[in-house]
Amino acid sequence: MSDRDGGPRERVVVGLMSGTSLDGVDAACCRIRRDGTGPRGYDASVESFVTRPYDLALRDRIAAVCGDEGTVADACNLNIALGAVFADAATAAAASADVSLADVDAIGSHGQTIRHHPEPRSLPVGDDRLRSTLQIGDGSVIAERTDVETIADFRTADVAAGGHGAPLVPFADLALLADDEAFRVAQNVGGIANCTALPPDPSREDVTAFDTGPGNMVVDGVVERLTDGERTYDRDGRLGRAGTVCDAVLAESLNDDYFRTEPPKSTGREQFGREYAAAFVAACRDRNLSDEDVVATATALTARSIADAYRRFLPRAPDEVVVSGGGAFNPTLVGMLDAEVDAPVRTIDEYGVGADAKEAVAFALLAAAALDGVPNNVPNATGASRPVVMGKRCPPS
Repeated sequence: MSDRDGGPRERVVVGLMSGTSLDGVDAACCRIRRDGTGPRGYDASVESFVTRPYDLALRDRIAAVCGDEGTVADACNLNIALGAVFADAATAAAASADVSLADVDAIGSHGQTIRHHPEPRSLPVGDDRLRSTLQIGDGSVIAERTDVETIADFRTADVAAGGHGAPLVPFADLALLADDEAFRVAQNVGGIANCTALPPDPSREDVTAFDTGPGNMVVDGVVERLTDGERTYDRDGRLGRAGTVCDAVLAESLNDDYFRTEPPKSTGREQFGREYAAAFVAACRDRNLSDEDVVATATALTARSIADAYRRFLPRAPDEVVVSGGGAFNPTLVGMLDAEVDAPVRTIDEYGVGADAKEAVAFALLAAAALDGVPNNVPNATGASRPVVMGKRCPPS
């Protein structure tokens, strides 16, 4: 069988991910095995996982271009600079796995999102109303610095086919978590929270997925604001655990139109970023809430919005919820989610993938599929008109 027919093969692929939390680059060196067709024909084992945190100055520069403070020149410079940062992370992941870069078949890089406009907008190309998205950290820079073929800029192929370009992890969820009998929900809690509903024995066409709303982004934003930047997240959920949820603020926050919008849908820093966090803190201060109460209420917003999304948009209650992403390390958040959903809540570590590594592993899988010419989007999740092969190939010099 050829690659396109699902012939058996194994590749070493490094997956790279930097999310909306702007905390750094995650890199997973994986062995990707293929023995079948479609997403469920793939499997992955993680040989190593490393994180390269952004220093504060770089984080602030990225945040500026994500907002209105940055310029096109800033984005241009960061596109190249972040390519170097991503390349260093890939090199470190290969070294940690004791794998020579010469033996790495490909690098799959998500890049760093600086703009994501999922709702169609009028653009200067006739009468079309188009979605748009932009990730920086150029794949050619990564390929040049590592001498490894790099697959990058995944989201735009889906956007070109009429989709949101998000969420992209459902392909990996199908490969890693689909079960023949259980209805599982794969719940990633990064900066933004997204879920993938996996009915028993699913095909690509059976899967739905969407962004449920804020993940860690609002919690991180209020912590950073309350501590004048001394902290950027609620370590181990300590502040949230010490506070009391304000039901009035929570109810007001859940009245946002996003939570009622039918999937497919996606969101990002444009909606739940620093300005949202500032308004959230102000609403809490109007009710004389303590810092701990503010963080507890922000944490509850994430948990409740996830559970509400299940009730609104899933065909039935799941048999199991599998949590990944940075939110999996916040026991206060996981406990709140467990109390909100009528299903066991587990972390993806129980299935052989570290909770913090899952999205990097996803981009290793997406890159392997792109090399095989296998469509790696899930149109039911993104709203694209058809399955497409996402990712631009950047060969080494």
